[in-house]
Amino acid sequence: MSNSPTTPGIAAARLHPEDYARHFDDLYPNYDAHEAMVAADRCYFCHDAPCITACPTEIDIPLFIRQIQAGQPEAAAKTIFDQNILGGMCARVCPTETLCEGACVREAAEGKPVEIGRLQRYATETMLARNAHPYTRATATGKRVAVVGAGPAGLACAHRLAMHGHDVTLYDAHEKPGGLNEYGIAAYKAAHDFAAAEVAWLLQIGGITMKSGWRLGADGTLADLQASHDAVFLGIGLAGVNALGLAQEDAPGARDAVDFIAELRQTEDLSTLPIGRHVVVIGGGMTAVDAAVQSRLLGAEHVTMVYRRGREDMGASDYELNHAANEGVKIITNAMPVAVHANGALREMEFAYTHAGETGLEPTGETFRLKADQVFKAIGQTLEGAPDALARAGRKLAVDPDGRTSLPGVWAGGDCTGGGEDLTVTAVAQGRNAAESIHATLMGAGA
Repeated sequence: MSNSPTTPGIAAARLHPEDYARHFDDLYPNYDAHEAMVAADRCYFCHDAPCITACPTEIDIPLFIRQIQAGQPEAAAKTIFDQNILGGMCARVCPTETLCEGACVREAAEGKPVEIGRLQRYATETMLARNAHPYTRATATGKRVAVVGAGPAGLACAHRLAMHGHDVTLYDAHEKPGGLNEYGIAAYKAAHDFAAAEVAWLLQIGGITMKSGWRLGADGTLADLQASHDAVFLGIGLAGVNALGLAQEDAPGARDAVDFIAELRQTEDLSTLPIGRHVVVIGGGMTAVDAAVQSRLLGAEHVTMVYRRGREDMGASDYELNHAANEGVKIITNAMPVAVHANGALREMEFAYTHAGETGLEPTGETFRLKADQVFKAIGQTLEGAPDALARAGRKLAVDPDGRTSLPGVWAGGDCTGGGEDLTVTAVAQGRNAAESIHATLMGAGA
């Protein structure tokens, strides 16, 4: 539910109109050709490159950097897309500092890695700017596959299946495809409708039929899909949101951070989006950071992130947390919410300091309050809408290394499955690998 501009303390148009475009433009400008060549020259082109091992999609990073160095950015893009069809978005949102760049030999030797993410962005955007699609479909197999969820896992799976000649129907509950890339990532990371442009480019492979506004359970069952298709892939993400479990947590001014980010991403005129003067974000992951930073960019004067454990346990990377701090976000750790104070609308959030006790995380007995006319809850998401017949691994769907679920003919991948890091790049890898398993099974090569 969106907060009304008339809610006390929450108002639209806090900034000069020109500030919105500036604040929500790309976080980093793209390399030009000369800058990319200079950055590529820093690569050692390691024989046993640790950056490849650190990449969940196993992109041949030294090869694509050498191709950039040779003045062939589109060949570099093909090398990237062969492994990661959403390589453009991943270049923008991957935590490269903890993945490929964190493993870079130059990072270990000098503390300054090759800028792999920006080089990947340069290559992929060179190809996308030409609107060229480097893949063609194989001969039609006559097999039909249902892919539920048009997020990174579903898109990667659908594209690879279409390449193999299968007919894919891509079902999604939203109006637009893209999943978190379209609805759940900070706008300054995917400026100028990049997520939508990348999906449109991906669908050029052909053989993929989009069916938007279709929700599993409400508009059709898994059994229905199994009856009308030769295989099913579930990339349904995590649609549920954890609650604080506090009285008045749904008071006017309080909302889930994922809903706030989705609304922001779909608002054409950001000056119409209401934001509080005093904003509190509860959580320590990427969703919390994105909500906090964008609150500041919309004109909130005081934004505080509060996390119940220490900074070392926060899901967001040091890079993202430092970026939030540089944008003026205050970060408080070792504090848990204990009360919402509201009088028709939010007034304050009360927290208790925490420490590690005999029974785990415990309050110290010392509390404090933060003034808050707007609170965003970013304390994790949960699996919702998955068929009961599918086995679970903890709170997520259980799958084998190829993405097979407990039901024959049904695969799954992305955030809805266990074992992942809830990263776009991991979801892409799981969707791609499941597609290969589905293809092998449909063509008689897999059991």
